[in-house]
Amino acid sequence: MTGVDAVAVLLVRAVLGITMIVHGVNHWRGGGHIEGTARWFSGLGLKYGRLQAWMSVFTEVGAGVLLLLGLATPLACAAVISVMLVAGLLAHRRNGFFVFKDGYEYVLVLAVTSLALAMLGPGSLSIDAAGDIEVNGWAGGGIALGVAVAATAGLLALFWRPERPTSADEAA
Repeated sequence: MTGVDAVAVLLVRAVLGITMIVHGVNHWRGGGHIEGTARWFSGLGLKYGRLQAWMSVFTEVGAGVLLLLGLATPLACAAVISVMLVAGLLAHRRNGFFVFKDGYEYVLVLAVTSLALAMLGPGSLSIDAAGDIEVNGWAGGGIALGVAVAATAGLLALFWRPERPTSADEAA
C-alpha cells in the first residue's frame, strides 16, 4: 500500500468512525436521551426498546472506536453494516431512496462504504497493520457482510415484532 493509499484509507476510517461515535452518543445523550431512543426503537416494532437503545449506543460507539484505531476492522465494519441494515429495513425503506425524504440513501452509503473498507483493509496506519493482522480482500468483505447479515437476522428474529394491521387499517 502506498503512502497515499494509507492516508486515503485512514481518512475513510476516521470519518466513518467519528460519524458512528457521534451517532451513538446522540442516541444516548441527544434530544430525547436514551428514553427517546428507546421509544423510537419500540415504535419500529423492536421489543425491549431500552435494551435496543443501549445496544445501538454500544455498537455504534464501539465500532467507531475500532475504526478510528484500525483494530478488528472487518468486525467493526460488520457492526456498521448491521446497524445500517436494521435502520434501512425498519426505519427508512418505506420512505424511498432520498435522505431528505427520510429514505435509505444515507444508511446505504455508510453500509457500502463499510463493506468497501473491509475489503480494502485498514491500511498501514492502523493497529491491525502494526500487529501484522491482514484480513482484507474477499475475506475481509465476506467476514464483514456475513457477520452483519447474521447479526441483523438474529436481532430481527429475536426482537422484531411489528404491529399487525387490523381489519380497519387494511380497509383504509
